[in-house]
Amino acid sequence: MVEVPPMTEREKILGRVREALTLSAPHPAELSHGHGPEITFTGRPVTQARGWLPSGGETFDEQCAAFAKASLELKTDFRQLNSRAEAGAVLKEIAAAQKWQRIASHRTEATDAVCSSIELPLLRVDGGYDVHALEKCDAGITECDALIAQTGSVLVSSRSAGGRALSVLPPHHVVLARREQMVPDLTAAFALARKKYAPDYPSMLSFITGPSRTGDIERILVLGAHGPKQLTVLFF
Repeated sequence: MVEVPPMTEREKILGRVREALTLSAPHPAELSHGHGPEITFTGRPVTQARGWLPSGGETFDEQCAAFAKASLELKTDFRQLNSRAEAGAVLKEIAAAQKWQRIASHRTEATDAVCSSIELPLLRVDGGYDVHALEKCDAGITECDALIAQTGSVLVSSRSAGGRALSVLPPHHVVLARREQMVPDLTAAFALARKKYAPDYPSMLSFITGPSRTGDIERILVLGAHGPKQLTVLFF
C-alpha cells in the first residue's frame, strides 16, 4: 500500500482556488432569494453597506465603543483622551517607551502642540523634504479627516495627513483625531469628505484599517509588510 503524503498548505490553497473556479457566482437578482441580504434601491444612501458590515452605532458613545472594539481586533492602539494636552503627554510616554530618536509631522495647530511636548528632533514635510530622512524617523504624526466606527478605519487625505508619504514611510503612524470627526459608517465618511472638499478633491483619499499587514505566506499574519507596523489613534 502506497502511503500518500499529507497536503501542504500551498496545495490546499490551490485546491480551493481550483474548486472555486468551477462554481458560478449568483446573479444579483438572486441575492434577495436566500443567497444574501436583500437589497432595495430607494435613492437614499445605503448606510449599512448593503447589510454586510455591522452598524457603526447611533449615538456618539455607541460609535466610540464600536471603533474601540474594531481597533482591538485590528491591533490599533486607540486612546480616548480629554484634551490635546493629554494627547501630548501620552505621546511623550510612548516616545520614551519605544526609544524614539526623531519624529516627522506636518504643520497644523494640533500637530505643533503635540509634537512640541515630545522634545525630539522634528522633520517637517511641508514644503519639501528628504525621503531618506523621513524613512529614518521613528514615527509620523498626522491629522485625519474622519474615524469610521463601522470598520475601525481612519480616513486621511493628502491634505489632512501632510501629503502621501508621512502616513506610510515611518514604522509608527500616530493619528490625531477630534471628537467631531467620529462618523458611524463609510457612507457618512464619504459624505463628510464631499462636504469638506468638493469639487476640489485632494489627490489622495485613503482608508487606513489597522497597521499594515499581510497573510500571504502560509496564512501567517505579518504586521508592517507594506507600511507602518504600528498605528496609534489619539482621540480628544
